[in-house]
Amino acid sequence: MSATADHADGKEQPNMAARLGLEAGWIVQEIGYDDDSDNELRDAIKAVTGEEFVDDQTDEVVDVVLLWFRDDDGDLVDAFFDILTDLKAGGVVWLLTPKVGRDGYVEGSDIAEAAPVAGLSTTSTLSISADWSATKLVVPKSGRRG
Repeated sequence: MSATADHADGKEQPNMAARLGLEAGWIVQEIGYDDDSDNELRDAIKAVTGEEFVDDQTDEVVDVVLLWFRDDDGDLVDAFFDILTDLKAGGVVWLLTPKVGRDGYVEGSDIAEAAPVAGLSTTSTLSISADWSATKLVVPKSGRRG
């Protein structure tokens, strides 16, 4: 595993967060956290950025939004519109959804349909942990708000 791992019992953690392309000092807004969210992944992200997460009540402009979303969490388009408020130009949204066969699984086609309605483009999807997939969304340069 990685030589950057700090914990003997969690050597894969920094690798999980590193796969998201996060950097030290980045401000990460977390939305949709619940009991089923992956705490090891959350801790790994905090270790990489060196920052605590901010919530939806922040006054800060954020570099990344982590959106934990399950099928019964409501309308995905609405969720996308809500998170774009605090995202800086060039920022990234990581949509974290349960994997196939897990409670709350979100169809990939639902994500593909909802993203452009909110002005987002999907760029990649990763298997980020045992129970969660991560889909990277960005605001296309031609679709940036001024």
